[in-house]
Amino acid sequence: MDRFGVLISCEDLGLTPDRKGKVREIFDLGDELLLVATDRISAFDVVMDQAVPGRGALLTQMTLAWYDHFGSRLKNHLVHADSSRLPAPFAEHADRLEGRIMLAHKADRYDIEAVMRAYLAGSGYKDYMASGEVCGHALPEGLQLCQELPSTIFTPATKADEGHDENISESVAAEIIGHDAMVAVREKSLEVYEEARSYARERGIIIADTKFEFGLVGGELTIIDEMLTPDSSRFWDADKYEVGREQDSMDKQILRNYLQTLDWDRKYPAPQLDESVLARVADGYVQIFHRLFPGRAKELGL
Repeated sequence: MDRFGVLISCEDLGLTPDRKGKVREIFDLGDELLLVATDRISAFDVVMDQAVPGRGALLTQMTLAWYDHFGSRLKNHLVHADSSRLPAPFAEHADRLEGRIMLAHKADRYDIEAVMRAYLAGSGYKDYMASGEVCGHALPEGLQLCQELPSTIFTPATKADEGHDENISESVAAEIIGHDAMVAVREKSLEVYEEARSYARERGIIIADTKFEFGLVGGELTIIDEMLTPDSSRFWDADKYEVGREQDSMDKQILRNYLQTLDWDRKYPAPQLDESVLARVADGYVQIFHRLFPGRAKELGL
């Protein structure tokens, strides 16, 4: 990922974003938004003081690869991702912004996250152990950690601009965005996730769960922001998969697992990270990209 260099913040380029997330910085250009993915990395809602060089570009490029994969079957918010076509004052920083930008249509965002789960892991496993349910879905007794579920379930979450998202039931999601919208989001999420799962499984990767964000662009249901990346999904190596234990993650869980071994209260300031951990995170991301989109990875020099 060296070709993309390091970008911690657009403010380092003299550009002040209108909105600043944990990873992405957003500029309001009128009818469109410019999304810039930096190399910052967060865990447990805390942004680390160290970055993973090129990470933002890889997240962007993987999203673009999935957009291309689904094509017209899935409407997305992308206008273009060519840094050389950006207006002033961004144009003078085209080299630094290369690979990590998306110019996007503005959307009327649905304020939920569409979480799809095919395996019992993470917060879903914790909920199951406490109540036998995950977001209102009653599950069979005796399921083990990381076991594949009898069928994929839609487990929406609140969309928090700050702080931690919270799991909610479908009925609560319907109260937030409306019943018809909730059903449309659920059905489209299931369709996309099932196809992506099958595509990845053929390439030796299990996508255990993922989350999508949707909104309306021109009145049409549209996927927005990142999609099926190592930040928004759990990726497991299918050859190493084993029920009843934590899996050897290929995604951001690598960092979370490391942090859980430290004496840290999950509050800022973040602990100093071992460089080998950051390297493992980067390597996991690149491995996923190579397996899923080898041609594109080669073109990018990854």
